[in-house]
Amino acid sequence: MLLENSLKRNSYFIRFLLVGVLNTIIGLSIMFILLNLFGWSYWQSTFTGNSIGAIISYFLNRSFTFNSRVGASEGIPKFAAVIVFSYTVSYSVSGAAAEILTIPAWAASVVSSDELGILIGTVLYTVTNYLGQKGFVFRRVTE
Repeated sequence: MLLENSLKRNSYFIRFLLVGVLNTIIGLSIMFILLNLFGWSYWQSTFTGNSIGAIISYFLNRSFTFNSRVGASEGIPKFAAVIVFSYTVSYSVSGAAAEILTIPAWAASVVSSDELGILIGTVLYTVTNYLGQKGFVFRRVTE
Protein backbone atom coordinates (compact mmCIF):
# COMPACT_ATOMS: atom_id res chain seq x y z
CA MET A 1 0.00 0.00 0.00
CA LEU A 2 2.77 2.43 0.94
CA LEU A 3 4.75 1.55 -2.20
CA GLU A 4 1.64 1.90 -4.36
CA ASN A 5 0.81 5.34 -2.93
CA SER A 6 4.41 6.44 -3.32
CA LEU A 7 4.51 5.31 -6.95
CA LYS A 8 1.32 7.23 -7.72
CA ARG A 9 3.01 10.42 -6.56
CA ASN A 10 6.40 9.79 -8.16
CA SER A 11 7.51 10.15 -11.73
CA TYR A 12 7.43 7.66 -14.52
CA PHE A 13 11.20 7.47 -14.21
CA ILE A 14 11.02 5.71 -10.81
CA ARG A 15 8.70 3.09 -12.29
CA PHE A 16 11.00 2.79 -15.30
CA LEU A 17 13.96 2.10 -13.01
CA LEU A 18 11.98 -0.51 -11.05
CA VAL A 19 11.06 -2.30 -14.27
CA GLY A 20 14.70 -2.10 -15.35
CA VAL A 21 15.89 -3.71 -12.13
CA LEU A 22 13.32 -6.51 -12.44
CA ASN A 23 14.01 -7.32 -16.09
CA THR A 24 17.76 -7.17 -15.45
CA ILE A 25 17.46 -9.70 -12.62
CA ILE A 26 15.34 -11.98 -14.81
CA GLY A 27 17.56 -11.56 -17.88
CA LEU A 28 20.80 -12.18 -15.95
CA SER A 29 19.30 -15.20 -14.19
CA ILE A 30 18.32 -16.70 -17.53
CA MET A 31 21.80 -16.00 -18.95
CA PHE A 32 23.57 -17.72 -16.07
CA ILE A 33 21.17 -20.69 -16.07
CA LEU A 34 21.60 -21.22 -19.81
CA LEU A 35 25.37 -20.76 -19.64
CA ASN A 36 26.11 -22.79 -16.52
CA LEU A 37 23.33 -25.38 -16.27
CA PHE A 38 22.57 -26.01 -19.93
CA GLY A 39 26.03 -25.39 -21.37
CA TRP A 40 24.90 -22.82 -23.92
CA SER A 41 27.55 -20.54 -25.43
CA TYR A 42 28.20 -17.01 -24.18
CA TRP A 43 26.48 -15.45 -27.20
CA GLN A 44 23.46 -17.78 -27.12
CA SER A 45 22.99 -17.21 -23.39
CA THR A 46 23.38 -13.43 -23.47
CA PHE A 47 21.22 -12.99 -26.57
CA THR A 48 18.43 -15.14 -25.13
CA GLY A 49 18.57 -13.54 -21.67
CA ASN A 50 18.63 -10.02 -23.09
CA SER A 51 15.80 -10.81 -25.50
CA ILE A 52 13.59 -12.18 -22.73
CA GLY A 53 14.49 -9.19 -20.55
CA ALA A 54 13.52 -6.82 -23.38
CA ILE A 55 10.17 -8.58 -23.89
CA ILE A 56 9.41 -8.31 -20.17
CA SER A 57 10.52 -4.68 -20.24
CA TYR A 58 8.15 -3.87 -23.11
CA PHE A 59 5.08 -5.29 -21.42
CA LEU A 60 5.87 -3.93 -17.94
CA ASN A 61 6.72 -0.47 -19.27
CA ARG A 62 3.57 -0.51 -21.39
CA SER A 63 1.24 -1.45 -18.55
CA PHE A 64 2.97 -0.43 -15.29
CA THR A 65 5.32 2.43 -16.12
CA PHE A 66 3.40 4.39 -18.75
CA ASN A 67 -0.11 2.85 -18.52
CA SER A 68 -0.25 2.88 -22.31
CA ARG A 69 -2.80 1.38 -24.66
CA VAL A 70 -0.48 1.29 -27.66
CA GLY A 71 -0.90 -1.97 -29.56
CA ALA A 72 1.88 -4.49 -30.02
CA SER A 73 1.99 -4.04 -33.81
CA GLU A 74 2.77 -0.34 -33.32
CA GLY A 75 4.67 -0.48 -30.04
CA ILE A 76 7.09 -3.38 -30.51
CA PRO A 77 8.84 -2.03 -33.63
CA LYS A 78 9.16 1.40 -31.99
CA PHE A 79 10.42 -0.21 -28.77
CA ALA A 80 13.06 -2.18 -30.67
CA ALA A 81 14.14 0.93 -32.59
CA VAL A 82 14.54 2.91 -29.36
CA ILE A 83 16.61 0.13 -27.78
CA VAL A 84 18.92 -0.12 -30.81
CA PHE A 85 19.25 3.68 -31.06
CA SER A 86 19.86 4.11 -27.32
CA TYR A 87 22.44 1.33 -27.26
CA THR A 88 24.32 2.58 -30.33
CA VAL A 89 24.43 6.23 -29.31
CA SER A 90 25.09 5.67 -25.60
CA TYR A 91 27.87 3.14 -25.91
CA SER A 92 29.51 4.92 -28.87
CA VAL A 93 29.65 8.18 -26.93
CA SER A 94 30.76 6.51 -23.70
CA GLY A 95 33.43 4.45 -25.46
CA ALA A 96 34.88 7.58 -27.04
CA ALA A 97 34.68 9.45 -23.73
CA ALA A 98 36.44 6.64 -21.88
CA GLU A 99 39.33 6.76 -24.37
CA ILE A 100 39.73 10.51 -23.87
CA LEU A 101 39.32 10.64 -20.08
CA THR A 102 42.33 10.03 -17.90
CA ILE A 103 41.75 7.76 -14.94
CA PRO A 104 43.65 8.92 -11.85
CA ALA A 105 46.39 6.53 -10.72
CA TRP A 106 44.58 5.72 -7.46
CA ALA A 107 41.47 4.65 -9.42
CA ALA A 108 43.25 2.71 -12.18
CA SER A 109 43.48 -0.39 -10.01
CA VAL A 110 39.72 -0.25 -9.41
CA VAL A 111 38.33 0.58 -12.85
CA SER A 112 39.73 0.22 -16.36
CA SER A 113 38.90 2.60 -19.19
CA ASP A 114 36.62 -0.06 -20.71
CA GLU A 115 34.80 -0.47 -17.41
CA LEU A 116 34.46 3.31 -17.11
CA GLY A 117 33.00 3.35 -20.62
CA ILE A 118 30.48 0.68 -19.64
CA LEU A 119 29.45 2.65 -16.54
CA ILE A 120 29.07 5.90 -18.48
CA GLY A 121 27.23 4.05 -21.25
CA THR A 122 24.82 2.48 -18.79
CA VAL A 123 23.81 5.88 -17.44
CA LEU A 124 23.45 7.35 -20.94
CA TYR A 125 21.53 4.26 -22.11
CA THR A 126 19.10 4.47 -19.19
CA VAL A 127 18.35 8.14 -19.88
CA THR A 128 18.07 7.87 -23.68
CA ASN A 129 16.01 4.68 -23.44
CA TYR A 130 13.64 6.30 -20.93
CA LEU A 131 13.21 9.41 -23.09
CA GLY A 132 12.57 7.28 -26.17
CA GLN A 133 10.09 5.00 -24.43
CA LYS A 134 8.21 7.91 -22.86
CA GLY A 135 8.28 10.29 -25.82
CA PHE A 136 8.07 7.91 -28.77
CA VAL A 137 6.90 4.39 -27.92
CA PHE A 138 4.37 5.03 -25.15
CA ARG A 139 3.65 8.71 -25.81
CA ARG A 140 0.28 9.83 -24.52
CA VAL A 141 -1.86 11.28 -27.28
CA THR A 142 -4.23 14.00 -26.13
CA GLU A 143 -7.60 13.87 -27.76
